[in-house]
Amino acid sequence: MAPSITNLREQRGDGTAVRARILEAAFAAFMKNGFAATSTLEIATRARVSKRELYATVGNKQEMLIACIRARAGRLQVPVDLPAPDDRATFARVLASFGAQLVREISHPQVVGVFRLAISEAVRAPAVARALDSVGREASRTALRNIMLQAQVSGLLTGRASELAEQFSGLLWGTLMISLLLGAAERPSPRDIASRARDAAAAFLRLHPPPDDTATCG
Repeated sequence: MAPSITNLREQRGDGTAVRARILEAAFAAFMKNGFAATSTLEIATRARVSKRELYATVGNKQEMLIACIRARAGRLQVPVDLPAPDDRATFARVLASFGAQLVREISHPQVVGVFRLAISEAVRAPAVARALDSVGREASRTALRNIMLQAQVSGLLTGRASELAEQFSGLLWGTLMISLLLGAAERPSPRDIASRARDAAAAFLRLHPPPDDTATCG
């Protein structure tokens, strides 16, 4: 009797390496052919595994794509060493630090490639865009909302946290993402990224001066 998929997963001692190889192969195939046109056979061939092993290790094609996105999304959390924003200067540093991380990760060529893939497959494979939005973009949105909420708790800010997060994102990115998607701009240098993040943080704080004693946090 052939082993079940669950047993195959449990029996593999090199599962992590095989999984990484499958996801690398899947991403390369998605970038070359598009999500809808990529077959699991091609991914298995690129990864040098059987189709059965591919399903046992990662899952179906959509699960592979979500895993590729999730691998990057995990890097868009608030860095654990960021201090709680209990004054305006610290708040500015937190925004600038997280903003720099956000631009650095999202401007990575592979991440830009995922966005291009989602756009090109929006009609034929809307699951790609949904996965990118729910798994990838939501990580950064949640992190920014939490920063805004912490600032509100400290009495530094008023307003709806979700709207404040969107506003900071707009100041941070400007037209950069569109230019990257169109291939009209290169990935910014680390120095340019840091400068962009600091400028966005400063502009955000100018738009939101310290609330007066009668203001309430929302």
